[in-house]
Amino acid sequence: MKHYTVLFAVALLLGFTSCTPKQDITRAEQIRADLLNPNNQRVLVVSHRADWRGWPENSLPAIESAINMGVDVVELDLQCTADSQLIIMHDPKLNRTTTGKGVIAELTLDSIRTFRLKNGVSIKTRHEIPTLRDALLLCKDRVLINLDKADRYFDLVVPVLEETGTTRQIIMKGRKPANEVQQLYGKYLADVIYMPIVDMNDSASVEAFRAHMQSHPCAFELCWRGSDEYVRQASALAQGKSLLWANCLWDTLCGGHEDDQAMKDPDAHYGYLIDSLGFRIIQTDRPEYLISYLKSKHRR
Repeated sequence: MKHYTVLFAVALLLGFTSCTPKQDITRAEQIRADLLNPNNQRVLVVSHRADWRGWPENSLPAIESAINMGVDVVELDLQCTADSQLIIMHDPKLNRTTTGKGVIAELTLDSIRTFRLKNGVSIKTRHEIPTLRDALLLCKDRVLINLDKADRYFDLVVPVLEETGTTRQIIMKGRKPANEVQQLYGKYLADVIYMPIVDMNDSASVEAFRAHMQSHPCAFELCWRGSDEYVRQASALAQGKSLLWANCLWDTLCGGHEDDQAMKDPDAHYGYLIDSLGFRIIQTDRPEYLISYLKSKHRR
């Protein structure tokens, strides 16, 4: 009888444990974990200005579309209004992407909100210009966000991150020297991820890369125009320590391995970046195509 009583108690305990809800990790936290893993073999996809080919660039539906595709990071641009409000927009002027005109820094948010975004062929849409807060709430727990140009007003950015609970989803990148980065942003870097951008075109660039390695960044963006000699040196130095990010938007950023070339021969370009040069993060204007290619190579 005692034996059966013990078995019954164990069964009850196991049943209780299985019914206890688990604290599931969010998708954003899983992507962050992959990004912080220097031995990660999964290739992370960064969508430039979200899905700007299908929707107005830097718009909420463009972000939603990119997330639904399965991208890991959306790259968004920041501008600041005359009344110190942060909006998502690439250009310092409204002219190209909206129905308005003028310098954003000279206009208030209320006046900017009266305009509408244009699509890729400059036709007015119904979509409003999003604020940083709008974009963060849409991305919350779902994807990481590379905030471009954020270092210009990071003291304004941080309160919005804290309010929306998205601080651990943010990536900043920049070309500042390693010691200056620590001095300017050190108090934020426990949660916000900072990546150095290094131009790998000569031997001096390898020394700059070494200097940044001393601060143990989780990843670097490397840019180069022609030969990949110095990229290979950086890749060897980063092995097992930091991931590498390639920017495939145009040829002079990635040694000629840009999206348009990859559309003709993905193995020779995306595949070369991944398998020969060791890149594990690729920023693209063709996120859907890149994700499809990575799935075919069992990298997703």
